[in-house]
Parts: sequence; structure tokens; C-alpha cells
Amino acid sequence: MKPDLAIRLLHQCRHAALATQSQPCPGYPYATAIQFVCDERHRPIFVASTLAEHSKNLLSDGRVSLSLLTPGADAAQSASRMTLLADAERIDAPDALRRRLLRYLPEAEDWLMLDFLFFRLHPKRARLIAGLGTMGWLDGNAWDSLPILNLDTEARLLRDAQSALPPSIRLLGCDGFGADWMEKGDYRRTDWSEPTTEAATLRERLLQLTPSRDRK
Repeated sequence: MKPDLAIRLLHQCRHAALATQSQPCPGYPYATAIQFVCDERHRPIFVASTLAEHSKNLLSDGRVSLSLLTPGADAAQSASRMTLLADAERIDAPDALRRRLLRYLPEAEDWLMLDFLFFRLHPKRARLIAGLGTMGWLDGNAWDSLPILNLDTEARLLRDAQSALPPSIRLLGCDGFGADWMEKGDYRRTDWSEPTTEAATLRERLLQLTPSRDRK
């Protein structure tokens, strides 16, 4: 199975269920809801307080699974869904990655002044169910061949395009598979018809984003 469907689902989702290895109850998974974004290599990143139970678990054992479901789906059994098996790593996020997270989660700026830590998930395997007859496993090395958009290039593209877009659109991020943006408090994901990291093409596609009222 090609990774494109899995990556598109990852970028559609802003929330997921993270299952860590329980330390107080060894052998039992401990699941909790998290907010996450993807880095330039389409790997989930998130922040968590050192007081949180899942943080304590992660610092002791990095083996996790992340469960995702198409946002807004009424029926889980017919929606696209994925379980990602991954190794969690605590990281010191570079400034560009920190800024990317804060575009999506501006409230996290206050959290990071406290005891919150950055974590990154390194995919090992993923089980994707994208519809009837469309399912299978992906190895983590599939992420190695994905198109990468440098974070500094992304920030420059967003800055240039934002000034030319209607004020109701607030750009959050873009990548080789699509763009994320806010419209009057609602999260939007626009997928490209064909993946690309070519800067001129991405700028053109960002400028084609239009508010809902302008869509036909």
C-alpha cells in the first residue's frame, strides 16, 4: 500500500488517541487524547506536561500507538482510520518546528513556559483502513521516501501567500500533500491533486485557496 492515503489522513486530523505503556499497571496500555501536528517529514509531534500520566509513561518506555479517525465521521466502521505503531522520542524542538506547532496551537505558547515537553513519533508500522477493500500495513520506512518541505521554505511561502489572501483565511501550514488553514475558527485541509514541494507551484496553489462563500 502506498503511503499517500495514510499521510493525508494524518494531516486531516488534529486530535488522536495515544496509547502508552502504563508504568503503574505494567502490560496495560494507557490511552489518552492528544493534539498533534506533523513535522516536515510527516511525523506527529506534540507537547505534554511532565505531570501527565502519559508523559511519565513515555519517558520510561517510548513504544506507543496512535489511533486516528477521519474528523467528523458519523460511523467509525465506514470511515478512514489508522493505527500507527511508533517510537516516541523527547526532543528539543528547533525554533522553526516550535513556530510550526504554535501556528496550529497558539495556546501552547503558555504551556511551553511551564513544564511541557516536546515529543516526536517515529513510525514503525501503520495499519490503514481507507474503505472497503482498501486496507493494509505500511512499514515505517515508507516515511523515508516522502516529499519534504523545508520548514524555513514553508514559513516563507506562508508569509508571502498570507498577505495576498482574504483576511478570513489564516494559513497554518503547507506540505507536499496539501495545506492547512483556518476560516472563522474552523480548521480546513486542502489536499493537492498531485504531491509537490516545488516552491513556485506551492505558492500558486496557496493563492488559489478561497473562503467558503466564494466556492461554487
